[in-house]
Amino acid sequence: MCVVAFAFSPIDLIPDFIPVLGYLDDVILIPLGITIALKMIPESVIREHEAAAEERMKSGKPKNWFVGSLILLVWIVAIIWMICLVYRH
Repeated sequence: MCVVAFAFSPIDLIPDFIPVLGYLDDVILIPLGITIALKMIPESVIREHEAAAEERMKSGKPKNWFVGSLILLVWIVAIIWMICLVYRH
């Protein structure tokens, strides 16, 4: 959770507006955090979930049409809203 929080946090160790160094902390710390998090997961749990994922993929890619439709609806509403904002002014 800490790695995800750091990745999405607007607060950085080195601000992004500093050339090269601003993005370097993200490029180094996020993969390092993911590696450490993966090493903390027990091997048996990883094997179990890899097997479950392979079994799911054999039966076809999982599809969730409801969520896909919901995401599409959100994009359509956002585009219509932005068009209305542009033409209102």
